[in-house]
Amino acid sequence: MLRSFLQVTAAVGALALVPVASGAMAGVDTSSFKELDTFMEVYSQVKANYVEKVDDATLMKGAIQGMLAALDPHSSYADGLDFDNLKIQTDGNYGGLGLTVTQEDGAVKVVAPTEDTPAARAGMKSGDFITHIDGKFIVGGSLDEAIEKMRGKPGTSVTLTVIRPGADKPLTFTMKREIIVQKPVKWDVKDGVGILNINTFTAQTGADTIKAIQEIDKKLGHKPLGYIVDLRENGGGLLSQAIEVSDIFLSHGEIVSQRGREKTDIERWYADVSEPGIVSVPGDLAKGLPVVVLIDAGTASASEIVAGALQDHHRALVMGVRSFGKGSVQSILPMGPRAALRLTTARYYTPSGRSVQEGGIKPDLLVPQLTDPDYKTRPSIREADLRAHLINNDKVDDSVLEDDQRTDPRFAKTADQLKKEGIDDFQLHYALQTISRLGPKTQVAATRSK
Repeated sequence: MLRSFLQVTAAVGALALVPVASGAMAGVDTSSFKELDTFMEVYSQVKANYVEKVDDATLMKGAIQGMLAALDPHSSYADGLDFDNLKIQTDGNYGGLGLTVTQEDGAVKVVAPTEDTPAARAGMKSGDFITHIDGKFIVGGSLDEAIEKMRGKPGTSVTLTVIRPGADKPLTFTMKREIIVQKPVKWDVKDGVGILNINTFTAQTGADTIKAIQEIDKKLGHKPLGYIVDLRENGGGLLSQAIEVSDIFLSHGEIVSQRGREKTDIERWYADVSEPGIVSVPGDLAKGLPVVVLIDAGTASASEIVAGALQDHHRALVMGVRSFGKGSVQSILPMGPRAALRLTTARYYTPSGRSVQEGGIKPDLLVPQLTDPDYKTRPSIREADLRAHLINNDKVDDSVLEDDQRTDPRFAKTADQLKKEGIDDFQLHYALQTISRLGPKTQVAATRSK
């Protein structure tokens, strides 16, 4: 069975891949070969007459990427570092130093070291500029090459030379690479409410969500008033993990269905039902307590599955602004030892049969992020804005939802006014207030029912 991946960002990295049957050619009819003749004619002309010599690998990769780009924004070809990055997105770990880096004016700049990693323990800081890796000058080179040199087998050493603004001379850091485990779930407790910040859906997300709920209970010594599941800016990830997280809060019913090209090509997943590759969670770990799911324009794909499932089953109040709207499923197909094809193979639907493609998840309660001063004017990019995106055949009309011309008295305060009140995240603050109002009543009702 192919591993399904739901992520809004472009493909970068890899998985434990299952070979695809050679019967793929069955989908190619004889007329396709006429088009291939045209392709070969263009290829020959480029090889013979382009102003500079071009190697076959460059032409083939460009042709593959162009073919996939003509399909939809999420089908792509990943090899080399892109393949490694896809593996990191799905597996949630890699061998390296724990650095997030970017490129600025040709130099590799440290965005931030990850907590409790070799880079953080060595003393590297945000704003450092890496000039040499193992004594080799890297300024002016590509960011991908620098990242590949810093990653590697755990236990091996690497030396970075760094220029730090304000330092008199370059600094040198020699570190041993380790397995860097990304944390897909962070948790907190505020005002008696458990907060689950799920930032991606890697292979550990379901298990880490269960651990987070257990830690919240342990810290409080009892169940919280309720839970906030924060899915804002969560671009997605593994379908299996979206199912597991949904199952944590549901005791029965369908979670999501997946529909392929043919009408009969339908798969369904249910709460409390064990399936290969998916860990079933018996019952509702939240014990019926109030749940608020926070979403925004960056909430996409796998995270929309969770929001849609909990919304359709009336298990959670979905709050925030309309989500991204990526309702397609990508399968990862092996194309060699360090390459893979990421191909859109199905659409997914929420338990009520809704497709979120283009339209996204509409919140039950529209709550703007008032603590962002430019929240009204800042443009948001969603699935419907992407070139060649799949069309939703359900004719989604969001004109009413998008019409926010009327002033809501609940949302009249400015960012400066909220800051003076100590509120730096209005959506989270509003969710906390909502659960505080619902929590005690729900707990009393649950106690009486025992």
